[in-house]
Amino acid sequence: MSSPWGHRRARRARRARLLVGVVAPTLLLLAACGSDDDPPLDTTPSSESSSEASDETPSPSADSSGDPSGGTAPPAGEAGTYVALGDSFASAPLVPETDPADGCQRSTGNYPHLVAEAAGYELTDVTCIAASTTSMVGVQITGETQNLPQFEALDEDVDLVTMTVGGNDFGLFSQLLLACLPAAGADQATPCRQKLAASGQEKVLLGQVDKIRGRIEATTRGILDRAPQARVIVADYPQLLPDQGSCPDLVPLAEGDYGLVTELNKALSDAVRTGAKAGGAEVVDVFKASKGHDVCSDDPWVNGVQTDPERALALHPFAEGQQGVADLVLAKLR
Repeated sequence: MSSPWGHRRARRARRARLLVGVVAPTLLLLAACGSDDDPPLDTTPSSESSSEASDETPSPSADSSGDPSGGTAPPAGEAGTYVALGDSFASAPLVPETDPADGCQRSTGNYPHLVAEAAGYELTDVTCIAASTTSMVGVQITGETQNLPQFEALDEDVDLVTMTVGGNDFGLFSQLLLACLPAAGADQATPCRQKLAASGQEKVLLGQVDKIRGRIEATTRGILDRAPQARVIVADYPQLLPDQGSCPDLVPLAEGDYGLVTELNKALSDAVRTGAKAGGAEVVDVFKASKGHDVCSDDPWVNGVQTDPERALALHPFAEGQQGVADLVLAKLR
């Protein structure tokens, strides 16, 4: 006769397999344009940069209506020209109105649009779902569309550039979650950590994070080489999971493995900021600002594993998260 514990364990395993089936296609889509074998970036970096690198993430000021611009938005183009680069954490699919024409899933509610409207910039948004650092200098294929390298949008007349990229390099997060989700029904307290440690994959992932830091530095230098007069601001990634506790209905990992995801999440965000500063950019610390706004919180900046067609793609930013990043960028611009 089967024990009650055996029945509960089987139910957890079935539930984990079901949720893997829900989220895995999304993760594979995001990893489709990244590769462990991506060639080194050739960004022809400039020898020096006039952009200021900074750790500061000042709190945005707002008027009584909550408008971070401080009132009526200035006319578009008054502040200059603005190019937005990056991946789906900048394109923000389904937040809420998304253009599906070229497969990049850019939202009219993403942080570049919010910044441009509030500060009066003329925006060229080339952010794209599944973009990696190699998408800056190489063609990115989304569905049946070949998108030009994002750097094609840059020239000497650009006044502002923002970028969020790095998480798709080497398929970093998709590797982690596709490894961890199936392990959620196991008996161990930290089944994914044990699995990755036994296979040596945890060290591989951390090594890839270090390579991403170098790619971000090279990418930032490439931006400044092509747009030497631009102010360049790089935003890292929000904190996805809480420091304590879990929400298995939203993110079906073993509770003990939440810390593993957060460690890699923080390591990636640190690498993005460090690489950007080394390359001559300013940075905004989204990871720090998003503390308390993780998936499990009452005011999340990022969705769980179930896509909400009215709000956000699975494991992607809500409108609240994009507004949070926009506020950080606008505060930096003042």
